[in-house]
Amino acid sequence: MLLKNKTAIVTGAASARGLGKATAKLFAEHGARVAILDLDQAASETVAAELGKGHIGLACNVVDPAACKAAAEQVLKVFGQIDVLVNNAGITQPLKLMEISQENYDAVLDVSLRGTLNMTQAVLPQMRAQRSGSIVNMSSVSAQRGGGIFGGPHYAAAKAGILGLTKATAREAAPDNVRANALCPGFIDTDITAGKLTPEQREMVLDGIPMGRAGRAEDVAGCCLFLASDLSAYVTGSEVDVNGGSLIH
Repeated sequence: MLLKNKTAIVTGAASARGLGKATAKLFAEHGARVAILDLDQAASETVAAELGKGHIGLACNVVDPAACKAAAEQVLKVFGQIDVLVNNAGITQPLKLMEISQENYDAVLDVSLRGTLNMTQAVLPQMRAQRSGSIVNMSSVSAQRGGGIFGGPHYAAAKAGILGLTKATAREAAPDNVRANALCPGFIDTDITAGKLTPEQREMVLDGIPMGRAGRAEDVAGCCLFLASDLSAYVTGSEVDVNGGSLIH
């Protein structure tokens, strides 16, 4: 088991078919004690219970630094350590450039980018004290190609910001043996994408993927596991593409 005796926090992990839940499930299967963070306390607790004994669910709005700090403190109180953080929480809006209001911009940037910073700040002191830790940030192919299928330009900007923040975190935290890496998923079948495309649109998207299929949440979770575990002990500041070859560069 790759994460035996490790404690992992996964944000935005209560969605039934989301990347966060799939990642939490795989982490638990590999021996981790998992803290499920999401806006809804009951939903977080339900997912934690589904994982089995020894996991917890907490309510946390990642936009609020105090809430992030409180969640990290609770995880420490229960488990005594924080080894892995997966910054998965995020939202998207399918808007064109001239349709983006200040409120739209703030909403998307706050959850994806500010939330990633807030949670990183909440766990980094403990990881530094332990002199070990792995932070995995969820970016997107949208950050690399200037937009995607669903997210607008502000979503692409937020996810691109995560890439920069990841590299800066990796550089600053490396002397303390804390690693930070980013994942860039492409078209993945999740609750966010379900029912959003016509059959014709879906066929067009799949035509652009050399592997000829949409990704599964488990595909992303597997890469999260690699980056969270000691298999990637000498990997930091990287961005890992998980897109079936749709952005070969």
